[in-house]
Amino acid sequence: MPKVPSKRLDDRASKVWRIGGMMHSALICIIAAGLTVLTVIFDLPWYLPTIAIAIAVLYTAYFVFIYPMLRWSRWRYDIHEHEIELMYGVIFITRTIIPMVRVQHVDTMQGPLLRRYHLATITFSTAAGNHEIPALALDTADGARERIAELARVSREDV
Repeated sequence: MPKVPSKRLDDRASKVWRIGGMMHSALICIIAAGLTVLTVIFDLPWYLPTIAIAIAVLYTAYFVFIYPMLRWSRWRYDIHEHEIELMYGVIFITRTIIPMVRVQHVDTMQGPLLRRYHLATITFSTAAGNHEIPALALDTADGARERIAELARVSREDV
């Protein structure tokens, strides 16, 4: 079995993902409440809102409590001289190795939640597509972005 990448995401990542799960769950709960109101108004079968509420509760439990913790615990990355190694996934674990010579562009980005918790996501592009390392502390993200950019430049000069 190959060695697992050693670096983890910031501890605050699971909190940010939990808040995002709460936002999605609120929408699901509003839909369930609306279905309950429609059931009362139009005298629909009682099991429709029961199913909707059960789905809302399960959705909330998974995306607010379980998924963020599992996602954080499985996310790993390493930035080596010649490659970037990523490992992520909850049910299916994906391991990706991106050669530095293939990296064309590297950025950091922040949405409102990441900005609130002083986190950033590194995104880098290759001809095959875009990749990211989510929810790193700002200084870690800036340092990693600079390191990837420098190593990608050096790798291209060697070719």
